[in-house]
Amino acid sequence: MDKVQHYVLFPNHDNGMRLHRELKAEGVRAVIAPTPRSASKCCGISLLIEKDDIETVKRCIEEHGIEILDIVEIKRDIDPKRDKYC
Repeated sequence: MDKVQHYVLFPNHDNGMRLHRELKAEGVRAVIAPTPRSASKCCGISLLIEKDDIETVKRCIEEHGIEILDIVEIKRDIDPKRDKYC
């Protein structure tokens, strides 16, 4: 089974940091991560969240009026041979 990751995308850095702070206050784990280029070319940061937390994240976004672009699901693309030259 392919592992997927869920990213919250933002129009700017400030909204990403604001949502991260609000989620942390609510006890929801969110990791600041580089935005995958396959998802957006806009803001450089996104929040990596768990699938089970999506509804809680959406509620937090709504309650605090935080602007986001989207919440996307991306197949995890890890190449174990990356950066191996021998």
